[in-house]
Amino acid sequence: MDKFNNLSSRMEELVNASRLNSLLAKREEDEKKKNTIIWVLAIIGAIAAVAGIAFAVYKFFTPDYLEDFEEDFDDDFDYDFDDETEE
Repeated sequence: MDKFNNLSSRMEELVNASRLNSLLAKREEDEKKKNTIIWVLAIIGAIAAVAGIAFAVYKFFTPDYLEDFEEDFDDDFDYDFDDETEE
């Protein structure tokens, strides 16, 4: 009977060890997936940051020609009305 109990306890130890190994393997797979997701998001974030900075620099250094055009147009328009009221 003692051999049976000894064998039974060894079987339980093996089953517990296999469960522990499977849990550790699953945990490692989950960590790899999380690590991959973090890398992908970091790369996307870096690309978005560079694109945002490039756009801001472009907007800062590009002259605004439309603003000058609108000011000239408004001045001419006001001048036309002034001429009609004087006559």
